Amino acid sequence: MPDSTADTPNSIADITRAPLVGIAVNASLAAIKIITGTFGNSYALIADGIESTADIITSLIVWGGLQVAAQPASEEHPYGYGKAESLSGIVGAIALLAAAATIAYHSVYEILTPHHLPHWSTLAVLAGVIAIKMALARWIGGIGEETNSTALASDAWHHWSDAFTSLAAFIGISIGLIGGPADDYAALVACVVIAASGGRLLWIATKEVLDVAPPPEVENQLRAIAAAVSGVTRIEKCRIRKSGLNYFVDIHVQVDGHATVREGHAIGGRVRAALRSSSLRVADALVHIEPDS
Repeated sequence: MPDSTADTPNSIADITRAPLVGIAVNASLAAIKIITGTFGNSYALIADGIESTADIITSLIVWGGLQVAAQPASEEHPYGYGKAESLSGIVGAIALLAAAATIAYHSVYEILTPHHLPHWSTLAVLAGVIAIKMALARWIGGIGEETNSTALASDAWHHWSDAFTSLAAFIGISIGLIGGPADDYAALVACVVIAASGGRLLWIATKEVLDVAPPPEVENQLRAIAAAVSGVTRIEKCRIRKSGLNYFVDIHVQVDGHATVREGHAIGGRVRAALRSSSLRVADALVHIEPDS
């Protein structure tokens, strides 16, 4: 890994710490939900607590994937282990789709099965859960967006899904307590949002495994950095692939056709150094020197 990675706002240690915070929060909330649901006569809250327990496993997978992705390159894996981050993102996205299907099943079951109204105290617990999970989702999602981590994005959406299902339970219980039909129809709406997010994240992570090109703005920034190096006259090609939280760059730069081999080599070295020291998490760059015709 380039030294610049350690100097970024979110270091590898900070990034891998985010899922651990989620695990601790989920464990605490799962216990609170299950206990409150049991004494407050709320099967929806118990099911929500069970889902939070399942989210712990997903966060552990994300944490493990980030740990593997952070390992340095080896002789067997000269490009490092960055793909483990994308693979954990795929697992997280599939888990989101499974969570949406599970919630939908339980929602339909609750709609078709007569049951007693929960105690009003469950609303206070749900309100706290919603606030905590939304804050946690925004925090982890922010880190995932800043570092372009698909695994953290999927982990953040697991927290959002928990917040959505808790909100649906809050709405259903509130309607029931004021005299309306106590139902879980709102949970079905949340399922659509969760499933759509899971599908989108699965598509993004799968494309990363297949070495999809990054957004055009990333290539434009890297081209600009290379073009600003002394001795470079033009940028011909620039191929980039994402591996974990980092990029590998294959770039063709043109220099004065009368330059010596030593001068061209020195220019290529400066281009590689400039790319690796940028804020774009370039793990390595292969610079091809060509004469400017």
